[in-house]
Amino acid sequence: MSKKFVEIFTDGSCSGNPGPGGWGAVMRFGNTEKELSGGEPETTNNRMELTACIKSLESLKEPCDVRLTTDSQYIVNGINKGWAKSWQKNGWRKSDKKPALNSDLWEALLNVIEKHNVEICWIKGHAGHDENERCDHLAVSETKKFV
Repeated sequence: MSKKFVEIFTDGSCSGNPGPGGWGAVMRFGNTEKELSGGEPETTNNRMELTACIKSLESLKEPCDVRLTTDSQYIVNGINKGWAKSWQKNGWRKSDKKPALNSDLWEALLNVIEKHNVEICWIKGHAGHDENERCDHLAVSETKKFV
């Protein structure tokens, strides 16, 4: 039996960087959709982008085939170009020997990705993509709770 196919769209927001932030996700399985969101009083945009991916993948109750779409090049390159796995292998150090930022969240993302078959896709943000706009609205709404 094949795994369930789930589409996930994510976005992160930050008012100032660092500052108060939020994240949003839209998840779709067949005709069923679910929205997730959250925020933190002091964070960065990249941390919120990572958190959106982690929280949405963690919410899946069984291993799934997932297409995760984000407007974050940081996420796309970190996973698709193997940067995060390389940083992990090198004790969370980049090729220039400097510490990799957000290693706690990258570790969590790599761990949750292992439970699923995940394809990470990039989409241009703020370009009229319906799900991306919904995620942005969720993220900004969460950010405003801390401003």
